[in-house]
Amino acid sequence: MDDSTYVPLATWGLPFIAEPKEVSALRSLMRTRLSAWGLSELSDTAQLCLSELVANVITHVGGGTPASLTMLRRGGRLRIEVRDPEPCALPRLVETSDDSEGGRGMALVEALTDRWGIELCTHSKVTWCELVTELSVSEQHRNAERVKRATRVLTSYGNHEPPPVSRRSRVGALTREAAAVDVITDLLHLLREHGHDVDEVLNRAQSHFEAEVATACATR
Repeated sequence: MDDSTYVPLATWGLPFIAEPKEVSALRSLMRTRLSAWGLSELSDTAQLCLSELVANVITHVGGGTPASLTMLRRGGRLRIEVRDPEPCALPRLVETSDDSEGGRGMALVEALTDRWGIELCTHSKVTWCELVTELSVSEQHRNAERVKRATRVLTSYGNHEPPPVSRRSRVGALTREAAAVDVITDLLHLLREHGHDVDEVLNRAQSHFEAEVATACATR
């Protein structure tokens, strides 16, 4: 199983209130984020999907419902998730005419995306869809190898238990973060012990990371 399928290369999200007047602002924020990720070619389709996912919450759960949006880049896919607090109100595929101005719902999402689905939790549900990106094969391979190496380090470091496979697990995220902080801290102690300037090393690492991300975006 390829770890890059599950580990996000980038994550962004925010809470919102499911009301028609909020959709425009959400679309604008999504458009800005996709541009920053170098995925502007997906912007129109992603915004349509977002509109339908939010409309689904308004229709089947109710206007004014607290919800949240999450976007993730994983391998060659962009995943869009909308979470709401009602696990029993499920979206449905509905046939509509071509000139219908509303109610297209998940039928449109199914037509526009590579795949979609629903994940039920105890007190909420997540309706998600995925779009295929133009992420280059070389970038996918490079990122996947880096993520695999980092995952091996984190899951074998110190007394930390391996984090859960699901990236949606809050416990898994906190475990992964704690292990990463420990690894970085110990490396800094090692470097300082051998006379290195730890601030300079951190700055170089950050610059290296940002340069790789910028190069990857420029080559698409």
